[in-house]
Amino acid sequence: MNKQTETLLREKSELTEEKCREAMDFAVKQVEDNLKEFTDSFKKAYSEDGFYNPTPNVNWTTGFWTGQIWLAYEWSKTDELKKAGQIQAKSFLNRIDRKVEVDHHDMGFLYTPSCVAAYKLVGDETAKEAAVKAADQLISRFQPVGEFIQAWGPMNQPENYRFIIDCLLNLPLLYWATEETGDQKYREIAEKHIHTAIANVIREDYSTWHTFFMNMETGEPDHGATCQGYKDGSAWARGQAWGIYGCALAYRYTKRPEYIEDFKHVTGYFLDHLPSDLVPYWDLEFGEGSEEPRDSSSASIAACGMLEMAKYLDESDAACYVSIAKKIMESVVEHYAVKDLQESNGLVLHSTYSKKSPYNTCTPEGVDECNIWGDYFYMEALTRLSKDWNPYW
Repeated sequence: MNKQTETLLREKSELTEEKCREAMDFAVKQVEDNLKEFTDSFKKAYSEDGFYNPTPNVNWTTGFWTGQIWLAYEWSKTDELKKAGQIQAKSFLNRIDRKVEVDHHDMGFLYTPSCVAAYKLVGDETAKEAAVKAADQLISRFQPVGEFIQAWGPMNQPENYRFIIDCLLNLPLLYWATEETGDQKYREIAEKHIHTAIANVIREDYSTWHTFFMNMETGEPDHGATCQGYKDGSAWARGQAWGIYGCALAYRYTKRPEYIEDFKHVTGYFLDHLPSDLVPYWDLEFGEGSEEPRDSSSASIAACGMLEMAKYLDESDAACYVSIAKKIMESVVEHYAVKDLQESNGLVLHSTYSKKSPYNTCTPEGVDECNIWGDYFYMEALTRLSKDWNPYW
């Protein structure tokens, strides 16, 4: 962190235990109220005018709604939430059995907060079966030449021979699959992808690439690019946040000390590019006073990553990152969280799913709205700050 950032952070207040509990109580009530409409259906990836519409179990985002149900269940232990989570776990088994929109790398986003959570919390065997099958689907996208899991598109085509920074959050599914089955192939593939990804997505200034292409013939690094950031050389805020959390998970599973340093550098870049309220614009290219939309989801993701990594650091460093996470979440709770059930059926306003720019290939979706992973990681951050949480990831 630079001196200006250190000064800014010193001036900020931490989220108190009482305010954290109140925020979580509200979130759980919102989830419970949503079950009437979203038990046999799922929430769309983003809200429209503040309200989510129902969708079938398709797209890469539905697991984040089920994850909110399980976080709410951990908080309140009601049978209604448990039943809803298990109904959705059955849907995820049906989805993987029927191969409904699963030909991509986001099996972890889909199956970790939904089915791994269900198995860890209530021993749901249907959920376990679904999650192992999802892990099998994920490793089917592994490219031995270059040692990475291909993100999207038909395999073995040069234009698709790439991974993205988000995938670091998909890999805990593979470590879990090895723990449950005893088969080392899942862990081995996860480890190879981690090493390839972290070696290539972090730039010299510790900003990160969203997308990185590998040479299909040699497996050597080729070039970085963006799909969802403002432009190739900028730092997409959510990608930088995935990097923070991803480095923390990389260290948790590999214990390679260099990943602690990578975490500190990537986190420092993120913090140095925050506006005064500690919630980023959708790309870190934009700073204080910009008219560009925010991405509040990135703030919660980054806070979760800091709280995860704090478990493995010395006392002084750990206290520093916990304090920063509390300050970020104070701003999210105070200025971005939904406060009125009539305002939205989501949890956190002012997120950005996908923003079109002159330099990217995005379609505009969910700009300045709630989005489903933003709501999930908001609840996860509050949970982490409330107790010694056993992560789903």
